[in-house]
Amino acid sequence: MSEGAAALAPCVHCGFCLQSCPTYLVTGDESDSPRGRIVLMQAVQRGVLSPTDPQVTRHLDRCLGCRGCEPVCPSGVAYGIGLEEVRATIARRRPPTVLARVVLAVMAMAPLRQTVLAVARVLRPMIDRMAGPGRLGFALGMLGSTRETAEWQDSRVAGQHTFATLPTCPPAASAVLFLGCIQRELFAHVHAATRRTLAANGIRTIAVRQQGCCGALHAHAGLLDEARALARANIRAFAAQPERTIVVNAAGCGAMLKEYDRLLAHDPLAEEAKVFASRVRDVTETLAERGPRRGGPLALRVAYDPPCHLLHAQRVIDPPRAVLAAVPELDVVEHEDADRCCGSAGIYGLLEPALSRAVLDRKIAALRAVAPAAIVTGNPGCAMQLGAGLRAVGDRTPVMHPVELLDRSYHAAGFYGGAGVDYGQS
Repeated sequence: MSEGAAALAPCVHCGFCLQSCPTYLVTGDESDSPRGRIVLMQAVQRGVLSPTDPQVTRHLDRCLGCRGCEPVCPSGVAYGIGLEEVRATIARRRPPTVLARVVLAVMAMAPLRQTVLAVARVLRPMIDRMAGPGRLGFALGMLGSTRETAEWQDSRVAGQHTFATLPTCPPAASAVLFLGCIQRELFAHVHAATRRTLAANGIRTIAVRQQGCCGALHAHAGLLDEARALARANIRAFAAQPERTIVVNAAGCGAMLKEYDRLLAHDPLAEEAKVFASRVRDVTETLAERGPRRGGPLALRVAYDPPCHLLHAQRVIDPPRAVLAAVPELDVVEHEDADRCCGSAGIYGLLEPALSRAVLDRKIAALRAVAPAAIVTGNPGCAMQLGAGLRAVGDRTPVMHPVELLDRSYHAAGFYGGAGVDYGQS
C-alpha cells in the first residue's frame, strides 16, 4: 500500500468533514467534499477509475488543499498526503495547464522571478488604483495588496525615525530567516518587521545565501520531482548554519518546509531533510517562545484570520494570538469564518477563479461584519486574496502580518531608539 493510500484508508465516510470544507459549502456537491474526493482518490488508487477521468480531475482540481478537514476528522485521515499523491499520479498523465507551468517556472527560477516581480513592484502604485471586482481588477487588487500600508509608511516619516535601526538590546540567540519567493520580492516590509521584532526579543537574524523557493506550489500541483529538487537546494543552503532555528513568516512555506522529511523520505538527503524539518518554526512560534516582549499600546480593533497552512497543516494556534496579546489595548475580534479557507490556496485563484471568489465572498462578508480597522493574517497569498476581495467591494481595510502590528507597537514604545508614536485610532 502506498503512503497516500494508507493516509486515506482510515476514512469511514462519517461526514464530519463536510461542514469544514469551503468548496462543499459553496457547491453543495458531495464530490466537492473531502468524503466524496476520498472516494474518487481511492478509486484511482485501486485502478477502478482513470486518473484522467474528467469526473476525477474536475473535483480534485477544485479542491483547495486547505486541509481544514483534517483537524475535525475523528479517524485521523491525513487527507493532504493522499491528495498530493493522487495529484502527482494525475500530473504524470495530464500535465498542468500552460498558465500553471509558467507561474511555477517563474517561482522556481530566481533570476526570472526577480525580474518579473521587480517590474510588478514598480507598477504597484498605479495598479492598486485600478483594482476592482472584475477578473482583471481582482488580479490587480492582489498585486496592490502587497504594498505596505500607506498610513504606516507616512507615520514613519512623521515620527522622524529610520526603521533600519534595530533595537540596542544585546542578542541572546540567533536564527536564520527563510525568505521565500513572493514574500521576498513583494513583502520585504514583513521581512523587515520580522527582523526588528525578533531583535527586540533578543534574537539576531542571519542571512543564508542560495536559498530559494520552498516548492509548496509545485507539490500542490503534483510536480513532486520539481518540489524535491527545490527542497534539496534549500537543505544544502541552510546546511551552512546547521544548528540555528529556521524562522518562517509565510505559513504556506512553513508547512512545506516542516514536511521536507516526508517529501524526501526515500532520498539520499533523507536524514538531512529530517534535521532540517525539525529546525523550522513559524515566526510567531519563535516570538511566543521568547515571551514576546510587550510593546506600546495600539488602540485598534483587528480581526485575526489564521492561514489554513498555519492552523490546519502546522496546527499552530496559540502563538499568533500570543504575539497579538503582547500589544496593549489591541482589541482582537472573532469572526464566524475564521477556520475556513479564503480561497487563495497558492495559484488556485488563477486556475479556478469562479470557485475561489465564491469561497472568498463568504470570508469577506464575515470579516466586514465585525468592522475591524485591520485584518491580520500570516501568509502572503492570504493577504493578497483578502486585500483583493476587500478592494473588489470598495473596502480599503488593510491586511497585515502579526509581526507588523507588533513592530508598530514596539516603535510606539520607543524600542527602536526613536521617540514613541501613538498609533491609536478612535
